[in-house]
Amino acid sequence: MPSPRDGPYLSPILPAPAGSWGESSWNNQTIPPSLVQNDINIYSLTVDSKVSSRFAHTVVTSRVVNKGSAVQEATFQMELPKKAFITNFSMIIDGVTYPGNIKEKAAAQEQYSAAVARGESAGLVRATGRKTEQFQVAVSVAPAAKVTFELVYEELLARHLGVYELLLKIQPQQLVKHLQMDIHIFEPQGISFLETESTFMTNELAEALTISQNKTKAHIRFKPTLSQQQKSPEQQETVLDGNFIVRYDVNRTVTGGSIQIENGYFVHYFAPEGLSAIPKNVVFVIDTSGSMRGRKIQQTREALIKILGDLGSRDQFNLVSFSGEATQWKKGLLPASAENVEEAKSYAAEIHAQGGTNINDAMLMAVQLLERANREELLPARSVTLIILLTDGDPTVGETNPSKIQKNVREAIDGQHSLFCLGFGFDVSYAFLEKMALENGGLARRIYEDSDSALQLEDFYQEVANPLLRLVAFEYPSNAVEAVTQDNFRLFFKGSELVVAGKLRDQSPDVLSAKVRGQLHMENVTFVMESRVAEQEAEFLSPKYIFHSFMERLWAYLTIQQLLAQTVSASDAEKKALEARALSLSLNYSFVTPLTSMVITKPEGQEQSQVAEKPVENGGCGHSSFQFHSVGDRTSRLTGGSSVDPVFSHRRGWKGQAQGFEKMSYLPPRLGPPGPLQPTRFSHPFSRITLDRVLPEVLSVPDETSHDMDSRIIGTARPETIPVVPARIQAPSVILPLPGQSVDQLCVDLKHSQGPVKLLSDPGQGVEVTGHYEREKARFSWIEVTFKHPPLQVRASLEHIVVIRNRQSSAYKWKETLYSVMPGLKITMDKAGLLLLSSPNRVTIGLLSWDGPGKGLRLLLRDTDHFSSQISGTFGQFYQDVVWGPPAAADDSKRTVTVQGHDHSATRELKLDYQEGSPGKEISCWTVVL
Repeated sequence: MPSPRDGPYLSPILPAPAGSWGESSWNNQTIPPSLVQNDINIYSLTVDSKVSSRFAHTVVTSRVVNKGSAVQEATFQMELPKKAFITNFSMIIDGVTYPGNIKEKAAAQEQYSAAVARGESAGLVRATGRKTEQFQVAVSVAPAAKVTFELVYEELLARHLGVYELLLKIQPQQLVKHLQMDIHIFEPQGISFLETESTFMTNELAEALTISQNKTKAHIRFKPTLSQQQKSPEQQETVLDGNFIVRYDVNRTVTGGSIQIENGYFVHYFAPEGLSAIPKNVVFVIDTSGSMRGRKIQQTREALIKILGDLGSRDQFNLVSFSGEATQWKKGLLPASAENVEEAKSYAAEIHAQGGTNINDAMLMAVQLLERANREELLPARSVTLIILLTDGDPTVGETNPSKIQKNVREAIDGQHSLFCLGFGFDVSYAFLEKMALENGGLARRIYEDSDSALQLEDFYQEVANPLLRLVAFEYPSNAVEAVTQDNFRLFFKGSELVVAGKLRDQSPDVLSAKVRGQLHMENVTFVMESRVAEQEAEFLSPKYIFHSFMERLWAYLTIQQLLAQTVSASDAEKKALEARALSLSLNYSFVTPLTSMVITKPEGQEQSQVAEKPVENGGCGHSSFQFHSVGDRTSRLTGGSSVDPVFSHRRGWKGQAQGFEKMSYLPPRLGPPGPLQPTRFSHPFSRITLDRVLPEVLSVPDETSHDMDSRIIGTARPETIPVVPARIQAPSVILPLPGQSVDQLCVDLKHSQGPVKLLSDPGQGVEVTGHYEREKARFSWIEVTFKHPPLQVRASLEHIVVIRNRQSSAYKWKETLYSVMPGLKITMDKAGLLLLSSPNRVTIGLLSWDGPGKGLRLLLRDTDHFSSQISGTFGQFYQDVVWGPPAAADDSKRTVTVQGHDHSATRELKLDYQEGSPGKEISCWTVVL
């Protein structure tokens, strides 16, 4: 059993209790016993997020009450975006407010030490995933007492492949009576599109989601009732568990600029439309050392082949692979012609992993390739030169000193090329790659080892695939502005946005003017824009959509982020000056950054003390690191507490002292006498796992007698007790509903197809469906659905589903709940693995990972009466000019169907209907073999 002191547990939206079941009531409403665990009851949880001109200010408020007769521990836990800065946390206990104090790390350590002596406690922040960090604080709650937790954090939403994204993670783990999330967005430029996505939404929950939008504002509210939160009427468990994402973009013009002003500060957003991409010369440097063996090299091959296919016709490229030695594919750069790209793909398909890691020689070879091409005047005038390095480990061959490698690369590049470093997994020194990239005009990115690693690589390439401007410089009148953030940028890429912020001088003009200079492929260009200060100030007067002085905080946030980035590649003296400026701003604006800490005091007499600090990417193996201070006996002052050991509670990660944050896995006991389950510790101490169910306390092991008994039972079982579908009955390749025809549905089996097949094409509906059929295995290995409006592609494989929009790929595993709403299309997937793509007045297309007889991908169609007269394709032809002949006189299980003048034999056969999911049901279906 979990410890009775385990309290509520809040991931970005909701705290959740754990422990023994109890009874309670909310406002005279009777609550079933299973709703309340450990007598800690969350009676209200609200999230309010205001996004004003890309700057998001989020407030999470949770109210809990102890319904029990003993002291209980309530734990507030929340996941927030990695780019966000916590700005405030407070607890209200018995009417007294206990704030979190943000201090310089050294001062926080002193306050922490004093708190330890009094047995007081503080919060904690740690990295939990690719995009999130976790904040957690626990407090003891007296019987009948109430506690209010409030967490505030802020972030500037960056434009990535054409969209801004606001992420909230919802994991309440209990039903909450008053649960409400409000997201207000205000964009003076105008909102061009808005979409929401959720990994937990059901049709019932969708009724609790309302979205209202006008030209410049949007309001998204999610307010589910208790019954809507339930998994089912019989199950008193919450269905809320996953991500809620809002994506949007704003209107843009050819000038591409928007200067916005509020309370004496300005922000200048720059992302012009209609520019042509500058030709690029790119060298891919690929690690093929032994550590890349297996899945990594397979995914690298897959991504590289896709990336090569995306090269522009005016681009030039080459490949350098390295293990113990570096090898270049061709002697020099090659134009990205169809012939050269196909040859490169063949080369990429054959790369294999073995040997050591010689990063130094590989990088210098890549630079020499570009330098030689430049000397021989083979680089197009004013083109862009890029080096993209992918590696999964530290250097082991040749020059292995990271500092010397960085120096060699910096001197070789000499400011002439941009370097982008991709670290595959956690065995590589990310700090080494980050410094090398930032010193050479690029950036570093972590590639996470997962089923979508190839997609992560492809997505990164898409970010840098289309450079639009070089050497971009922002200019403002010196008498008008001061304290301006970074205003010079080496490159501007399609789908991104350059952001400059600053402060208006006291006697600044009534009109703020700006010039943005840059280089296109064949000419220089200057963008000129003006902004009237009074008009801009008036834009931000609605308190419903903004928070006071948000632009000043945006300026401080952006300045701190840029100062911290500059420290990575700065000298020791420069680093101290940069950190001093960043620290001063962090303290002035109450941001928890890598230079500050937050200490949260509690009522006198409570246990241990902790200090919350901002996690940062570390230099080697393991996830993002954080500083964690913890002293004292957690239970020494707790009534009703259990043992001092950390607890792994139901549906939850480790809670407890420092060692409790090691990644744990519960394994079944070895054969033998039953005993307690023993945790196994892994190498990444800051990972977190959760259990979907409580493992049995005792694993019973049958003896020889029981094995014999099992054999006899199985051998003599009556057929009716074990329903088995006969092996000869298979699911067809597709079941086509045929409304308006004399036959209501048709089964089609593909027996003579191999490779890509155009299944459906309907220009009138703006949709096309293709699939790759494997004749030997009688299945589709992938099915791809392409929509014209909105421009979107859904590619389903046996492993996962990939949704591609605006050159951005999102991967989803089968049977993971998904609910995404965008203009003109809704995408949903349920726990059975049925993916539906639907919109009003259009055909609904479904994709299913079928694991019954005839295992493979299956296509489903609904509302087929919406097909237009332009429908075609292997399956689409059956919706055009179909004539059914009568059953044959000699055998009424056979007849002829004529499709567009071509006769096909149809036979009535027993088939498995896969449309309701596995195991399927037996049907009699007219079947055509193609």
